[in-house]
Amino acid sequence: MQMKILGGGALLMLGWLWFYLFVRQFLFNFFTAYPLIKGMQAAKEDLIAIGARRYTAVSTVSCAVVCAIVIAIVSIFCPWYFILCFFVGAIVALVMYLPLLGPKNRAMFDSFCTTYYRFVPDDELRTAMYNKKPSQMKVRLHDMGVSDAFIPEFKK
Repeated sequence: MQMKILGGGALLMLGWLWFYLFVRQFLFNFFTAYPLIKGMQAAKEDLIAIGARRYTAVSTVSCAVVCAIVIAIVSIFCPWYFILCFFVGAIVALVMYLPLLGPKNRAMFDSFCTTYYRFVPDDELRTAMYNKKPSQMKVRLHDMGVSDAFIPEFKK
């Protein structure tokens, strides 16, 4: 009985870790990266390189494959109570992560800027993204004559 409890606790933590490492990235791609890339391309076609969309697609497919493999392994090799513990850990992580989803969250926007600055051809805009300065990004976009509607307003 003690080993079942210890195993359940371990699988609960593994479910949380699985969500944090793979499902979180998958959700980031759909709720933050794709909308911001789409917004940047809508503002100006060559504001961000086409490689950004490919990079996100590869990341999404990779995360989906790893998630499917992990779910298959857990489902095939674990008894029902370990499967339940695994998914409870993942659901706890999801509940913790839900308020952070989307580009309107400063941490998610900063993560996007940190990852995707290298796909921006304009030096000043790339530097502002690298430094995670939305105000500098807006100034540069205004100087370029491009809409800055895709950059959310953050409370100070």
